[in-house]
Formats: sequence, C-alpha cells, structure tokens
Amino acid sequence: MSGLIGRKIGMTSIFDENGKNIPCTVIEAGPCVVTQVRTKGVDGYEALQLGFDDKKEKQSTKAAVGHFKKAGTVAKKKVVEFKYFENEHKLGEVITVDLFQEGEFVDVQGVSKGKGFQGVVKRHGFGGVGQATHGQHNRLRAPGSVGASSYPSRVFKGMRMAGRMGTDNVTIQNLKVLKVVADKNLLLVKGCVPGHNNSYVIIQK
Repeated sequence: MSGLIGRKIGMTSIFDENGKNIPCTVIEAGPCVVTQVRTKGVDGYEALQLGFDDKKEKQSTKAAVGHFKKAGTVAKKKVVEFKYFENEHKLGEVITVDLFQEGEFVDVQGVSKGKGFQGVVKRHGFGGVGQATHGQHNRLRAPGSVGASSYPSRVFKGMRMAGRMGTDNVTIQNLKVLKVVADKNLLLVKGCVPGHNNSYVIIQK
C-alpha cells in the first residue's frame, strides 16, 4: 500500500460547501526520502523503505549514517517500510504529500496516548459508582470477583482487570482527505487520529 510517514500537528475544524462544521486532524505528511528499495531477488520481498524527520549525525550510529548516505540523505528519526507501493521509486527519491488527493480515503496508524495504570472503571467501562455492578459490596470501583476457589484455582487469562492503559498501536481506517496543502506538506483528514500532538503517524492509501 502506498503511504507516507507524518507527524500529527493537532485538531481543528473547517466548513464544507454546505456550511457544515467538520472536525479534522492536521498531519505534516512528508516529505519522505526513499532510503532503501527492497527487491525479491535480494531481500525475498518487494517494499520501499521511507525515512522522515532529520536527525543529527552525532546521535546516530555509524551503520545508520552509512545506510542513509547511500540514499544521499542525512540520518532520519523515523523509518518505515511500505509493501505494494503503487509506483516505482528510486533510491534517494523524495515523496511528498502530493501522493494523496482530496476526497480519497486513507488509513492512519499511530500509538495511542498513554494513560498509565488504570482501574477497571476507566479501563474497561465497569459500572462503578452509582451502579455497583460486578459483585462489589462496599467498594464501588473495585473489580469484584475474578475467579473460582477449588476449580480452576487460578485466574483465567484475559480477565478484565486493572493495568496499563494506552500506548497501543491503533489504526483508524477510511478517513476522508479533506484538504492537501502541498506547499506546507500538510494533510487534513476528517475525524481524529491516535496519538498525542507531534507524534509520528503512518498514512496509507
């Protein structure tokens, strides 16, 4: 799938031709440099490796610096491979936001915001205060019973309990491209995108 690496700038809203206010996310999409071309003969599969966001050479390993020098570019902070790219591209070629067109639909992948260690009410939507569900007696945000006694004498895997919430890979599918600002490498997509502001996202057609 053809795509680009980008950075989530934040959310805003625009008006359509009917005067309706549409919430949208602004993404800085590219420009991305082709840092490696995977071929079936050498690598066993075909793909394009793209790099985004410059990185200081002193913060990179010598192996990484040499790898990017082959493509004629500086070291990059984010590198992603895209399989089944629509068009052929050469090593060192720059791919811009012009890859996308207004009106088409894209999938956006990112890492969701970290929420830290959370209880069952916030993490799984248990009833909690006011509803007193799941077997609690006098502790309204507690999980309640989590297992039997003599059999199976353990807690089943997958039991909904308190734990770390967020920082998961999330993909939002079929987001409509509302606007492409080519001179500023900006892409406006309808709706929300996972991750905090300035986090990296992957946009695929």
